[in-house]
Amino acid sequence: MTRYRILLSAVAMQLCLGATYSWSVFVRPIRDITGLSQAAVQLPFTLFYFAFPLTVIFSGIALRRLGPARSAAAGGVLFGGGWLVASLGSAHFALTVFGIGVLAGVGVGLAYVAPLAVLVRWFPRQKGLVTGIAVAGFGGGAALIGQAAGRLMASGGYSPYGVFALLGCIFVVVATAAGLAMKFPGGESAAAAPLLPYREIVRQREFRVLYMLMIVALAAGFTVNANLKDLYPAGGLATGILGVSLFAIANAAGRLAWGALFDRVSAATALRSNLIAQAALLLASPFLLGAEAGFLLLAVVAGFNYGGVLVLYASGVTRVWGAAHVGQVYGLLFSANILAAPAPVLAGLWYDATKDFAWFLVMLAILLAAASIVVTRPGSSTGSLSPPP
Repeated sequence: MTRYRILLSAVAMQLCLGATYSWSVFVRPIRDITGLSQAAVQLPFTLFYFAFPLTVIFSGIALRRLGPARSAAAGGVLFGGGWLVASLGSAHFALTVFGIGVLAGVGVGLAYVAPLAVLVRWFPRQKGLVTGIAVAGFGGGAALIGQAAGRLMASGGYSPYGVFALLGCIFVVVATAAGLAMKFPGGESAAAAPLLPYREIVRQREFRVLYMLMIVALAAGFTVNANLKDLYPAGGLATGILGVSLFAIANAAGRLAWGALFDRVSAATALRSNLIAQAALLLASPFLLGAEAGFLLLAVVAGFNYGGVLVLYASGVTRVWGAAHVGQVYGLLFSANILAAPAPVLAGLWYDATKDFAWFLVMLAILLAAASIVVTRPGSSTGSLSPPP
């Protein structure tokens, strides 16, 4: 039963770490309080997606030196502490930017990879599925936190900063305790496998293809996620919160579904399907965003497709480089988040100028469609992306 206890602990920790995905719930209340622009209020979210992936690059080294329990627990402390610092933003919004954008980002970077590296060793035959289950907590946490935070602000009398303080206390306790449960089977060490030369990793075609695809897929997901509540302003606060929750629930479901699919097909097929599905949806966004039903449909399908991104690429790394090198290689691949992170701010600038998001989403759809064309085809020289045996 040890591996199932670790799996449950991993899900609990990811439920906390996914809180930043609910950021769009806080955007309009913070704008109303501070008078800041749409683009400015996206700074914590955008900076988070610089600090998070930048830290993940080095998380493989931390995992080897500290072990999974200590590295994950340290991340939990920093993450929860960051939300507590963000609660001081009523004095100056820069504290919210620093708390959620920097401290929480570094905390997630330390904690995020440890459960994935541990689980693929405990479940060697279901790598895609257990990766999906673990990171489904990341999306599910956003749904729970988005609903709770929205209700606290709408009817509970809480300001966004009061919600940050409450959540920060919860995250410090839960994420740290869950992180301490992480361990490899049989007392294995993360240092058992030697580090791969980074130059060798970057030179492999599989890595370059995965990196490029991940940038485009993340940019699309970030843009919808961070601005979701404002994609259909005619719907009001209740519709916006519902859209955020549906996005997060579909995101969690998508991680499970895309992870299960990955175990049965080639990586190239799974990746191409995900890119095309998201491109088709965003291409239709000018029509969907004209009505509440279309907005909610976009939230569900975009969340489901985006859920696959954090599963398919991590599972692809496991298939190409092996479970022993997930922490190192996926940490390097995860730096694609840095290049994708400006997308919500660019979308916010577009909205500030045009009062419309739809055509920015169409441009992202074109990029997704173009990326799907260059996915490595099954049966090519990159055999490690072929179907599992």
